[in-house]
Amino acid sequence: MATLQEEISRRRTFAIISHPDAGKTTLTEKFLLYGGAIAQAGEVKGKRARAATSDWMEIEKQRGISVTSSVMQFQHSGFCINILDTPGHQDFSEDTYRTLMAADSAVMVIDGAKGVEPQTRKLFKVCALRHIPIFTFINKMDRESRDPLELCEEVERELGIDTYAMNWPIGSGKEFQGVYDREKRRILFFSAEGRGRKASSTEVDLDDPAVGEMIGEKRWQQLQEEVELLGAGREFDMEAVRSGTLSPVFFGSALTNFGVEPFLEEFLRMTTAPLPRVSDQGEVDVFSPDFSAFVFKIQANMNKAHRDRLAFMRICSGKFQRDAEYYHVQSGKKMRLSQPQQMMAAEREIVDEAYAGDIIGVFDPGLFAIGDTITVPGKKFRFSGIPTFEPEHFMRVSPKDTMKRKQFIKGTEQIAQEGAIQIFKIPGAGLEEVIVGVVGTLQFDVFQYRMKSEYGVELYMNGLPYDHLRLITECPCKPEDLVLCTGSAILEDFRGRLLVAFGGEWSVGFLTKHNPGLVLADSLSV
Repeated sequence: MATLQEEISRRRTFAIISHPDAGKTTLTEKFLLYGGAIAQAGEVKGKRARAATSDWMEIEKQRGISVTSSVMQFQHSGFCINILDTPGHQDFSEDTYRTLMAADSAVMVIDGAKGVEPQTRKLFKVCALRHIPIFTFINKMDRESRDPLELCEEVERELGIDTYAMNWPIGSGKEFQGVYDREKRRILFFSAEGRGRKASSTEVDLDDPAVGEMIGEKRWQQLQEEVELLGAGREFDMEAVRSGTLSPVFFGSALTNFGVEPFLEEFLRMTTAPLPRVSDQGEVDVFSPDFSAFVFKIQANMNKAHRDRLAFMRICSGKFQRDAEYYHVQSGKKMRLSQPQQMMAAEREIVDEAYAGDIIGVFDPGLFAIGDTITVPGKKFRFSGIPTFEPEHFMRVSPKDTMKRKQFIKGTEQIAQEGAIQIFKIPGAGLEEVIVGVVGTLQFDVFQYRMKSEYGVELYMNGLPYDHLRLITECPCKPEDLVLCTGSAILEDFRGRLLVAFGGEWSVGFLTKHNPGLVLADSLSV
């Protein structure tokens, strides 16, 4: 039997981040393929019959994009791997930010033709704030790509992180034949066995004359010069990788599988075991025998047959046991976590035990909220909070069929509790209509789609002129007596907190000037 320390030490929990269409979900699929979790990877692009394993929501399969984070666990080379696949689209960046809070490292996927794109910059900043290790996979080398050196320099310039090329591509586009492994000083030549299956490789020494025959004398000479040039650059520093200041760079093609397996092997060798998390009572040791976890995601209706709700928890310390009693810090209640499950996107498996680093989903009867802490009885610390983002787009929403009021209220409440959208009402008014606030407008489409498909409610949706929201921390009078500027409104969230919605930052000055004693918070928080 493995000890607690051995089980935790073999865990690897990481998120995959990228700009949309850089190949993130495809790379995730190929990791699962090499880990033996699936027999054949699903094509993500085009209108093919197979959808990606990690895209479980119907709208994701239709559009070929990820709009919600998904969790997958598999075993490979003695490691227990938890992959957090995140939405690439900027309209769902809030879900990605929260998911990154549950990861110990990140794989950053970059399109070899496009380089560093806007969403990559945004997500990189979140990783940098937490100083987590970042590994770069420059993808799509099977297409015409930019100069590899230029791509590495752009990562350094745009993201402010040093890079170290772990391997070097041989050609690009149709002439992409393999990579040079700098540490082993050997060339890996790839041959395809079908896009959904593993690629095989042949290893040859760089100085072997056979290389000239395989790639041509001119390219062989060029490769030798580039390798010499790389050798004159910076040294590899594992400590800098662990502190998030140096990113190891790998080149490959997730679509053809070229370079995926060498990347996975090296990544697992270099990335960290579960890292300690900070609480209001100091750092929590991952190897502590006492179980602790925090909720970073809530998702309703993953299983159409049961219409259930799952709370996703990152285990931060100790060992989870199915029938043990635990303590929900925010409510002060003791509880047994019902139907603990581990994930393969929408596929689930009931688990009896799990360890620090693992992600589990538990049935949520409506008790959990994002950011909640679960511990063993007697421990009352809280893990540091998860950020909430201020909505930038608002709509007034009501059901087309007034007879479906119950389903409307249930749907809006449940989807709001997931944290992807924020729901408000006019104080004192009923729930015949609500105000929906989102970070990105594509979330409105997903909200409308889910209300219809999961709750059977079609919606009227009308845009509102607000683009800012502030929490009222002190109010000198009744909300209805406040003096408001044009295009602003007082709203109430589902926790009963009062907020003011308005257009333009200048409105803050007007509100505080005309309402002495009114205090507005600078930011929202979970």
